[in-house]
Amino acid sequence: MDETKIINNIRKLRFNHGEMTQAELADKVGVTRQTINAIEAAKYSPSLELAFKIAKVFDKPLEEVFQYQS
Repeated sequence: MDETKIINNIRKLRFNHGEMTQAELADKVGVTRQTINAIEAAKYSPSLELAFKIAKVFDKPLEEVFQYQS
């Protein structure tokens, strides 16, 4: 299985957003803390809907939260 080519800035955004925990972000977007951890570690690519929800929490455009590396 190929590793994901989607990278993200979630860890940095959480830190800059009042040092939000993974659990707090997970609660805001309706997933588990483990899901947020896997996304942050680039072990799991979120659905498009979840990616938009995460971006909305930080009030950032999607491309400031997630980037695709080809």
